[in-house]
Parts: sequence; C-alpha cells; structure tokens
Amino acid sequence: MKLLRNLQFAMGAVLVAGLTACGGGGGDGGTTGSGTLRLALTDAPSCGYDSVHVTVSKVRVHQSSSASDADAGWSEVVLNPAKRVDLLSLTNGVLMELGQIPLPTGKYTQMRLVLADNSTSQPLANAVWPTGGSEVALKTPSGQQSGVKTNINIDIAENKMADFVLDFDACKSVVQAGASGQYLLKPVVTVIPRYVSGVQGYVDSALGAGATRVSLQLNGTIIKATVPDSTGKFLLQPVAPGNYTLVMAAPGRTTAVVTGVPVVAETVTPVASVALPIALAPSASATVSGTAPADTLVRAMQPLTAAGTVEIDGAYVNSVTGAYAFSLPVNAPMVGAYAAAPAPLVFAADTQAAARYTLRASLPGFADKQTVLPPLTAGGSTTANFTFP
Repeated sequence: MKLLRNLQFAMGAVLVAGLTACGGGGGDGGTTGSGTLRLALTDAPSCGYDSVHVTVSKVRVHQSSSASDADAGWSEVVLNPAKRVDLLSLTNGVLMELGQIPLPTGKYTQMRLVLADNSTSQPLANAVWPTGGSEVALKTPSGQQSGVKTNINIDIAENKMADFVLDFDACKSVVQAGASGQYLLKPVVTVIPRYVSGVQGYVDSALGAGATRVSLQLNGTIIKATVPDSTGKFLLQPVAPGNYTLVMAAPGRTTAVVTGVPVVAETVTPVASVALPIALAPSASATVSGTAPADTLVRAMQPLTAAGTVEIDGAYVNSVTGAYAFSLPVNAPMVGAYAAAPAPLVFAADTQAAARYTLRASLPGFADKQTVLPPLTAGGSTTANFTFP
C-alpha cells in the first residue's frame, strides 16, 4: 500500500471505524487495566472541490514514540472492510462517528496510519472531484509499508473514555501536480477533544453554500474552520474554551473580522443572527503568486491595526511546478468587537490594513520564511518566490 506522509497533528489521535483490535497493549508505561479511545471525523473548508474521498485501511498505536515496526507492544486497528469517507460531507459542525476501541491504560505516543491503495478493483479509493470537472484518483505520496510514523499524546485511563475529533483540512491537503490533471493528498489534520463548546453564526445568505470561509483563529493560527450552509448559517464546533478572532473571507469580498469572541465550556456562542447576518461587501482584488519548493505551505496573512494578524488564505504549492496563487481583497477589512446576539455587531474599516499582506512559507525541516508584500493594487499582480537552503 502507499501511505500518507507529512501528517500534521496538533495533539494526536487514531482514525478508526468498523473496529477490530489485534495485538496486545504493553509497551512503556502500560498497566493491567484498560480504557477506551473513541474517535469522530470532521472537515474544514475545501477549495474548489465537490468531493474528497479517502479510504482508511489500518491504524497502529504504541506507547513508545521510538518503537520500531518490529517491536512488541503494538495495538493494531484493522478496518474490515476499509472505510471510504467523503471528507466534504463533514463540514459545518457535522461529525462522522468512526468507532471506539479498548486499549491498555497508559500514554500513547506513536501512531501509524495506513490508507488503502487505489487499485484495479477500487481505482477511486482515494479520489477528488474538482468543481466543474470529473472525479479523478487522488494519489498518496509513497511511504513505508509499515505506515507513516506520527507522534501523538493520548492518555488512556482505566475505565475512562478518551474522546477526540479528527479535523481534516481538505483545502490545504489536496495539491495539484503540475498541469497533469493529477492531484496529491498531503493531509493537514488537527486532533482535539470532543468539546461541546463552539460558535454559531450567520452571514448573508447570498454568501452561503459557496466559497466563503469562516474560521476561528488564535494569534493568526486557524483553530477551526467551516463554510456556511445555503441559509448563511455556520457552526464551528468543537472548540476549546477561550477567546478567539472570527474571520470571514470570500473571493471578491471584503474580509470581516470579529474580535474577542468568547467560547465558554459546554456552550455554543451566538454571533450575529438570521435577522441581522454579517455581510461581506464586494471588493476589488489583486493576485499574489510565486513559487516555492514542493511540500511548502504558503499562507496569506493580514496584519490588522489593533487586532493582531489573521490568515486570509493558504494552500500547498503545486507539487510539480511549485507554483501558488491567491486572489486577495484590496479593500480595508471590516473589524468589530464581539457583541452577544441579538445585539448588532458594529464594524469599522481598518484603513491602515487595506491591501497589506504578509506571506508565510512553511517547509518541513526548515524554519518558516516570511515576506512583507508592498501594498496591493486593484487588478494588479505581485510575485513572491521562496527558497530554502
């Protein structure tokens, strides 16, 4: 089988479904008791795809981060049959239950994930459907037969359930391979406890079921993202309690930012209302493009005057050409402080931030690079290339 690499996990968990546990527990720090690991799957927004399918075959977990493939102490989860999942059906708060498995108590620090290969009998086991096109095989970069090693940090306590949600960002995980019409899968995944807390809100219904991206961010990092439904409603859940910045962005639209959004335990925070939804006014745009080495993640960041920096867009570069391109609004972003619904949100233009962006490039094994762009002009284009030593 071909296996996934470059898995980016925030905490760590195991993708499981139709579970059959094989092998013992053991390993470092194990005890004679047992607990349970339960998982669900959700997805962040996708960019320009009608579906993204992956087929999960097998997962192995171990209590030692340094254990080799042949060491004793692995617990193996086999999905029989392998489970094919459309990631894009799991947006806007929807979770897919993947199952649960008993494990010996202790801390689990290593995981290996295996996807079923596209084969003659299942040529589209892993596949993508570009909007306006047709479904094509989604290639997984080659890895080791034993699975891709990922460090995790999961505590299994006796007679307790460790309950996690795996959040798959299909937008940043599907990468074009040159002009060949082929696509590669380079998963960007975060794993968080299954919090009840989150944020629910409304954007203008004209922005629903389209390319609008809604995200909760913390210090310029996206914590949870989704797309509104056809009515403009969005739900960002699960989210850990804390204070966040809510960012709403869409092609050809002015970005809207709500600061100081509180997320409280066991509560879904309302933002705006169906009667007073958030509108994103039309905006002129400019193109930012360039090249970077394969496997580089490029993010378009906008520094706000009094609200920190937020991510407006981001994607992996083309795996063959290294090219990337963003269409970014040049109008001043609209920024407002949180007000509990049904109180209206009051926005003001952050004129100092208009047309100003910074690009951040991340390549595994290297320190991040950053480029401050000159102010963008309506209809203009700017080039920024990245090289890594």
